[in-house]
Amino acid sequence: MTQNLEQVYVQLAALKTDLDDLRSTYKGVSRSYSIALNTLNDLTLHSSEAAKRAARSTEQSRIAAMNAMIAAKEASANPALIVVVEAAVTAAVAAALAAVESAAAAAAAAAAAASAVSHQAEESLLKASSEAATASRMAADSAAEAVKLSNQAREVADSIRGKS
Repeated sequence: MTQNLEQVYVQLAALKTDLDDLRSTYKGVSRSYSIALNTLNDLTLHSSEAAKRAARSTEQSRIAAMNAMIAAKEASANPALIVVVEAAVTAAVAAALAAVESAAAAAAAAAAAASAVSHQAEESLLKASSEAATASRMAADSAAEAVKLSNQAREVADSIRGKS
């Protein structure tokens, strides 16, 4: 009987050791999970902010392309200002390219936000991801408009060359 009790005590000690190991492992995993979750949260919020900033940059590029196109049209009234028209066209093209690059950055940031959210469906992160997607769509629209304006500026320059 004493021998049986000793075996029970040995097994209890082994179980206690196993339980202590499990608790220690759980605390480590829980800590790591918490850190990963916070990092994922930060990634989503930063990606959303990057998409919004890229969308604002794309809008500014669209405005620059529009102003360059207007300058090209105004200068086109005087064929002697062909250099001004060409400079305006070059500015419109550069603005359109910047808009396209910004739109691509917005799309990449929105994709990063969406990817982060796919791992954790928290309401605030879903909202941030949605905002990033909206910003990306707005950036694409602005980029398309900037390219259209750039093409219009090019047409103005081409028409002046045709008159000269």
